[in-house]
Amino acid sequence: MTDIAFDRWPDGFLWGSATAAAQIEGAAHEDGKEDSIWDHFARIPGAVAHGDTPEIAVDHYHRMPADVALMKELGLDSYRFSTSWARVKPGDRYVNQAGLDFYSRLVDELLGAGILPWLTLYHWDLPQALEEQGGWTNRDTAYRFRDYAEAVYDALGDRVTHWTTFNEPLCSSLIAYGAGEHAPGRSDGRAALAAVHHQHLAHGLAIQTLRERSGAAAGDAEAADLRFGITLNLTNAVPDDPTDPVDLEAARRIDALWNRMFLEPVLLGRYPEDLLEDVAGLGLSDVIVDGDLAIIAQPLDFIGVNHYHDDNVSGHPQPADAVGGLQPTERPKGSPFPGSEHVSFPPRPLPRTAMGWEVNPDGLRSLLVRLGKEYPTLPPLYITENGASYDDEVSADGRVHDSERAAYIRSHIDAVGEAIAEGADVRGYFVWSLLDNFEWAWGYNKRFGIIRVDYETQERIVKDSGLEYASIIERAHAASVAADSFAGALPADA
Repeated sequence: MTDIAFDRWPDGFLWGSATAAAQIEGAAHEDGKEDSIWDHFARIPGAVAHGDTPEIAVDHYHRMPADVALMKELGLDSYRFSTSWARVKPGDRYVNQAGLDFYSRLVDELLGAGILPWLTLYHWDLPQALEEQGGWTNRDTAYRFRDYAEAVYDALGDRVTHWTTFNEPLCSSLIAYGAGEHAPGRSDGRAALAAVHHQHLAHGLAIQTLRERSGAAAGDAEAADLRFGITLNLTNAVPDDPTDPVDLEAARRIDALWNRMFLEPVLLGRYPEDLLEDVAGLGLSDVIVDGDLAIIAQPLDFIGVNHYHDDNVSGHPQPADAVGGLQPTERPKGSPFPGSEHVSFPPRPLPRTAMGWEVNPDGLRSLLVRLGKEYPTLPPLYITENGASYDDEVSADGRVHDSERAAYIRSHIDAVGEAIAEGADVRGYFVWSLLDNFEWAWGYNKRFGIIRVDYETQERIVKDSGLEYASIIERAHAASVAADSFAGALPADA
């Protein structure tokens, strides 16, 4: 792969990092916050590795100013964070001013450091009280989400310009309600598909309402800087044997469930016909009400792309002695792929991260180019998550020499540059994650951060990958300044 990471990037290209409220904040029951589904799920025996909980996490709630100072030290242009529904509206009963005040302080701290706040409304922390009313299988939850979005916008809309409705709805629907690996831990394909549609509806309702509330829908000049979008985790479903019709069919099914079931409703106002055939009889059509898809297909200003690895797919069962993927716990799980439970994922001879995920940066290039070719109305793209977990440790010199993570980040940034050179409209890159944190069902057993956190003392150490990323940002900024200076020095008729 050509090393183009430090070449000229598009004007205004954003370099950032990302986190999620439930993974870093802690203070799980302070200042009025009540249980989210992850607080509740983590207390179920065997649900989370080692019985870990997000009760303290990495204590960002109390250490936020120091964490923002670290972001500034790294040279971040933007910080992608999420607000916790369970903190803003405990039990979804009332607006909790103390919760909003925390996010208001965070936004002010970021702006004071010259960092663009990039807000995600839903990163999986549904109030547990709503789950007890059906959660995302209940259509009413979509309207509750709209009301929550309004509350956050009313508090922060004067300072936050970039709004993401959902982060990775595949995970909070198929993996949460189908596989049962994520909160709330249900294993029911029909429930998973209902959750998919109701989250799509919630996304559309929120964007529709926030555009109206902000004046953007009416062309209000004061709302001109507002940007609304969604973040999807997308994959390349690669047939294990591209000459085998069985493997080709399996790849089509995973592409339909993982990619097109999320892209096409929000971009095109429809579900793919082949998907509807694949899941016929599992209730998806039953929850779609006339007018829903028009609401879902709101105009978007961007799509966030989260990508960590491709998926090698087969329609054949794996040998009995095949090594399966890594699992956080021994808790029984279902399939995240309703109607395609038979599909298997044979390993390829590629390097692996500590999550057991393939390292194949060219897959990111391929994905970005494909999106632009297949969806002519595609809005600008941002890589809103990309990163890797490795089992790094503090060395005798007090540093974290995580060379594998640094190489992963560098090679994937190169892949983004190659995609841009091929015509992909990518306008930013956010590394996952800023901090080591509560990694969902893996608890504190997997580390993705470019900043190491000692979970006992909460000490932060910028890893070598963080230093590498800061250097990439610095060089990219310098190249941009140099290019602008050169252009300004040219004669007017040059």
